[in-house]
Amino acid sequence: MTIREASQHIRLGELSPVERVRSCLDRMDAVDDRIRAWVVVDREGALSAAKEAEAEIRAGRWRGPLHGIPLGIKDIVDVRGLPTRAGARLLADAPPADQDATVVSRLREAGGVILGKTVTTEFACFDPSDTRNPWNLAHTPGGSSSGSAAAVASGMCLGAIGSQTGGSISRPAAYCGVVGCKPTHGRVSAHGFVPVSFSLDHPGPFARSVADAALLLRAMAGYDPRDPVSAPEPVADYVAACAPGEGAPRIGMVGGLFLDRADEDVRRGLEKARQAFETCGATVTGARMPEAFGEVHRMHRILMCADLAAYHQAQFQDRKADYRPGIRGLIEEGLALSAVDGAGARWRQIRFKGAIQETLRGVDVLLTPAAPTPAPQDLTTTGDPVFNSPWSYAGLPTIVLPVALARNGLPVAVQLVGRAFREADLFRVAAWAEKAIGFNARPPEQPS
Repeated sequence: MTIREASQHIRLGELSPVERVRSCLDRMDAVDDRIRAWVVVDREGALSAAKEAEAEIRAGRWRGPLHGIPLGIKDIVDVRGLPTRAGARLLADAPPADQDATVVSRLREAGGVILGKTVTTEFACFDPSDTRNPWNLAHTPGGSSSGSAAAVASGMCLGAIGSQTGGSISRPAAYCGVVGCKPTHGRVSAHGFVPVSFSLDHPGPFARSVADAALLLRAMAGYDPRDPVSAPEPVADYVAACAPGEGAPRIGMVGGLFLDRADEDVRRGLEKARQAFETCGATVTGARMPEAFGEVHRMHRILMCADLAAYHQAQFQDRKADYRPGIRGLIEEGLALSAVDGAGARWRQIRFKGAIQETLRGVDVLLTPAAPTPAPQDLTTTGDPVFNSPWSYAGLPTIVLPVALARNGLPVAVQLVGRAFREADLFRVAAWAEKAIGFNARPPEQPS
C-alpha cells in the first residue's frame, strides 16, 4: 500500500491508523530478523501516536495526507526520546535525544507516525552495515541509508527519511527498487543530523511511488534558521506537480561515463526507459557534460573528507580505534589536506554549478542510470556512487525510480536530474516517467 492509498482509506474511516501501524510492526516481526533494517523500534510511542491520529481524524481534525502514516527515520537524525547512534561504536551509549530534528518535527506536525530509527552505515560513510537487500539477502542494499531503503522496499514502513552526501539516497533506492529523492542542497534542513559534509549533505525521502516522495518532501522542505545552509527559496506544491498534465517532457540523456561504466543489465534498463519515454511522446536527445566534469569526483572527495575531518578531529586522535577502517581512512585523508586543497575544491564546486546549467539548457531533466550495476553480491561494499556524487557536488535535485529487473531478478533504476530549487518540475517529469515505464515488481515475500 502506498502512502496515498493508505491516506485515502484512513481519511474515509476505512482504515485505522492503529491497524496500519500494527501491520508494519507485524511485518517487522516477520522479516526484519533477516533484513535488519531497524536499529530501534518505538512500538509504544508509535501506537500511542497512531491512536492520537485516529482520534483527531474522527473528530474532523485531519492534518493532511501524512496523518497516521508510519515512517522510518535514518539513525543520524534526532528523534525525541530515542538515541542517535549513527551506526557508530563511538556513540553506542548515546542518551535519548531531547528534541526532534527539524525534519522529524515537520513530519510529526503533518501527522506522520514515527516507528523508529533505521540502520545507517557508520557515520553515514562507506563501512557496510548489517542490513540486507530485500530482493536477495546475499546482495547489498547500498548505503549509507541502508535501513531506510530496505524498510520501505520490504513493506515495514510506508516512507522513510535518508540523507545523501555522495549517493546515499540514490544508490539504496536503485538497489532496493524504490523511489528516492535527493532535493536541492539547502532545500531540507539538516538541523538535528549528524553531519558528514556541510557542503554536500542532502536529507531526502524514500517511498514506493513518486507521488509519495512528493508528499514527504512537501512536509519536510522549507527554510530553517537553525541550519546555516538552509535556503529561503519558496516551496512549491510538489504533490500537485505529480498530477497528469499536458505535454511530454524534453529529456537530455547523458552518455560518456554514465554509459561506459554501466553493465549490460543497466544499459538494457536505460534503453527500456528511453523507448518508453519516446513512445509516450517525450523528446530524448543527447546531453554533454561540461569540461569541468572530469575533475568532479576528485573534488567531491576532497570536500567530503575535509568537512568530515573538521567535524571529527576533536575526538579522533583519542578515539581512533573506535572508528571502523573505512571512515578512519576518510578522516585521515581529510586531516592531510591543506587549506588550499579545500578552498580549491569549493571554488571548483561553484564553477561546476554554473557550468552544469548549460547542460540543462533546452531540456526539462537529465537522464542517467542510477548505478553502474544492480546491487552487488558483495556485503563488504555499499556499491559505487560514481553516477550519483556529481549531482551531490552540484547540489542539484534528483529522483531515482526503478525501471526493470536484471537477469538475476534484482531491480535496475534510472536517475532524473533537475534544476536547483525546481523540484516541482522534476516531480512533474518523474511522475510522467513512472507512468510511462509502468514498473510494478516487488521483492519476494520470503527473502532468500
